[in-house]
Amino acid sequence: MTAEVLPHAPDAWVDPTKTKLGYEIPLTRRFYKYVPPRPLAEIDAEIRTLEVEIQELLREVTE
Repeated sequence: MTAEVLPHAPDAWVDPTKTKLGYEIPLTRRFYKYVPPRPLAEIDAEIRTLEVEIQELLREVTE
């Protein structure tokens, strides 16, 4: 608190009735399942399809 907070907010304070000792439970370590990203070719094809769709929509608006 002294090193990290007070230099930036000198009027900061801690309510001791609301502080408690606790432990972090690393849920991601237990339940995270790695899903590899899609292949780059698949992403590129989707982007190209979306670009064509956007251009068609813009053409409709500008006509």
